[in-house]
Amino acid sequence: MSVGMNTRLHSFPLICVAAAAFAVGAPAAAQGTLPEAAEQARQAWLAHNPQALVGQSPSLVLQIPGADPSSPVGRAQAVELLRRYLRPVVERGLDVTVIREVEPGKGFVELTRRYVVAGTTELRRETLFLGFRLQDGRWALAELRSAP
Repeated sequence: MSVGMNTRLHSFPLICVAAAAFAVGAPAAAQGTLPEAAEQARQAWLAHNPQALVGQSPSLVLQIPGADPSSPVGRAQAVELLRRYLRPVVERGLDVTVIREVEPGKGFVELTRRYVVAGTTELRRETLFLGFRLQDGRWALAELRSAP
């Protein structure tokens, strides 16, 4: 490499740090491939970060305790409902069990969750079903349902 090599070498660590920060902070609901979106959703859930989970999705169908499953809710309301749902628990494990594109532009992810309610020791299990839609080349979370 010729002119500017020193500049590039000195900026390389900064570029790596910036790229890592972007990847960690990237919304789960907006990844390039469905497996990437599934992993980002898993990480956001484990971190109890509903903003990263919802991402830039304009609305979301939520079927969790405390949410009306009959109609989609806006981004801010989805974040708050998820925050309340996640607050009293400690995650013990979360595994991606299914990733499937059910039709072009529509994806399905199933997560198996293990958790305890804070202050208890009883291990509980739950299955989470996430529906994604492909929008502008990115998978956006459109639906989240829980089942015991």
